[in-house]
Amino acid sequence: MELMIEDLMEQLIEMGGSDLHLTAGLPPYFRISGHLQPIGDQSLTAEECQRLIFSMLNNTQRKNLEQNWELDCSYGVRGLARFRVNVYKDRGTYAACLRALSSKIPNFEKLGLPDVVRDMTEKPRGLILVTGPTGSGKTTTLAAMIDLINRTRAEHILTIEDPIEFVYEPVKSLVHQRQLGEDTKSFANALKAALREDPDIVLVGEMRDLETIHLAISAAETGHLVFGTLHTSSASQTVDRMIDVFPSERQTQVRVQLSNSLVAVFSQTLVPKKNPKPGEYGRVMAQEIMIITPAISNLIREGKTAQIYSAIQTGGKIGMQTLEKVLADQYKAGLISFEAAMSKTSRPDEIQRLIGGAAPAGATKR
Repeated sequence: MELMIEDLMEQLIEMGGSDLHLTAGLPPYFRISGHLQPIGDQSLTAEECQRLIFSMLNNTQRKNLEQNWELDCSYGVRGLARFRVNVYKDRGTYAACLRALSSKIPNFEKLGLPDVVRDMTEKPRGLILVTGPTGSGKTTTLAAMIDLINRTRAEHILTIEDPIEFVYEPVKSLVHQRQLGEDTKSFANALKAALREDPDIVLVGEMRDLETIHLAISAAETGHLVFGTLHTSSASQTVDRMIDVFPSERQTQVRVQLSNSLVAVFSQTLVPKKNPKPGEYGRVMAQEIMIITPAISNLIREGKTAQIYSAIQTGGKIGMQTLEKVLADQYKAGLISFEAAMSKTSRPDEIQRLIGGAAPAGATKR
């Protein structure tokens, strides 16, 4: 019987997987709890691989793929899930990676997000960033925040995404979603236009370049609540990355703008659980939280980002937390292993200090 893409998608969801890889000459691979594993022992031929991939694409998408050899899009199976699809060429044949996206927008309770993240959705204006490596759940965290606003406030929410992952049904808010490549040609173009479309809240799927970052900061300055993502692994690194994209003669001005407009940075990563139960999601989120205080605002303005970590350490009363504090707490609670905690930090000495006597015998510093 001919293998269908929907069958593979259904099997992935049933097994609690996050990603499906299709490659000619290999069986399909699933990523489950962060680990890749082959499904069956039947390798896909180049023709089968192309048939499976092309069954998800419309004529325009096929044409774009044949012209550019790469394609980002989304594909939905009613009653199952939506998938973020990336198609590319591998040694002359088509290959693809599909990321499963829950059709149901997760809520704060299920994600285990701290109360301070919920509090940030009530801000009337400013820039809120969710950062972390690829696959760390940034989109999911943002979706929970946007969904909460949609259910509790009458606002105009405008999202610019590549591709659209979660579809929001308007509840109290009016929601417009624009997809790169279909509804707009660039994040910057859509962001420029957005400011003439009377939004209260703008979500920028990815802040990739100088123009997009500049426009996002400007939108936050002019009274909008702006959400965005960056591929950075800490709050201080996020501030540095945003400033460093600008030429040196503009950086002083950008520091001032950022110090006035930034509201919070949530830097997150997913850590393998120590002993996940059968059928349970095998990873737990660890999130560094920086809330902008007058002291942190001054550090950003004066270019003293190296001191931000210390400010986060002392900001626990208002909900701030360092990644290392979270990892140490998760280790001491038996959720994650010592090795998993150490693999996610750039400050192993700090983890050792926080764990103290709870460190396993013979544990060595990295």
